[in-house]
Amino acid sequence: MQTTKALLVSPVLIRSCSSSLLSRPEAPSKQPSCSSSPLQVAGREFQTSVISRDIDTAAKCIGAGATTVGVAGSGAGIGRVFGSLIIGYARNPSLKQQLFSYTILGFALSEAMWLFCLMATFLVLFAM
Repeated sequence: MQTTKALLVSPVLIRSCSSSLLSRPEAPSKQPSCSSSPLQVAGREFQTSVISRDIDTAAKCIGAGATTVGVAGSGAGIGRVFGSLIIGYARNPSLKQQLFSYTILGFALSEAMWLFCLMATFLVLFAM
């Protein structure tokens, strides 16, 4: 019988304990500042070391290099588009206007990808 009462009381007790532990504390009262006070440790600003900043800078450079790969791919795509225009025009000169319009469309799409990669590179370098 006692175990049944303990089981019935324990969820209420656990709920009240967890709510008191997880609730936000009220504004702390002014206490005299001591060097070992936990309030002083919690009130410090975020500080980074020189090593941490160097690691962040290296990570930014690696990320920028990785996003720059897309620019090279876009350059290869533009070369392929115009190479195909030359081959198509050499095979059938009467389709010059239609081939040229397709070429401009392919160039614009490839150039847009280059601009997206360049934008991502600048975001990696200068956003944070």
